[in-house]
Amino acid sequence: MSVDRVQETEGREGTADTEVTEVTEDREGLEAVTTATVAAAVRYYSVAPGVRLNVRSGPGTNYSIVRVLPEGARVPIYCQRPGERISGPYGTTNIWDNIADGDYISDAYVYTGSSGYVAPRCA
Repeated sequence: MSVDRVQETEGREGTADTEVTEVTEDREGLEAVTTATVAAAVRYYSVAPGVRLNVRSGPGTNYSIVRVLPEGARVPIYCQRPGERISGPYGTTNIWDNIADGDYISDAYVYTGSSGYVAPRCA
């Protein structure tokens, strides 16, 4: 068995789906293609109420602002990394949340229910 292709697709709210395509060969050399969709464990978290939050290109205020999240935003956290220490509505922390490719927000503004890491460390 070999996995030929893995593709992430947008799933229902609160998850991302991963589509896996597998090609297998039987004894006669005939190939069978199987595609399955597997829900990944990406959770969405709420940004502090009443906050329009700057999204930065790295884990600190010295990085450029790439966009601003509106009030009431919910964000996925794909991974987390240490960075500049920030104080916000949910405490003081040096944890920064990766919410998209190259987009970071301070965990001090995200309600995760934890004062520690809730996602894997970014590579």
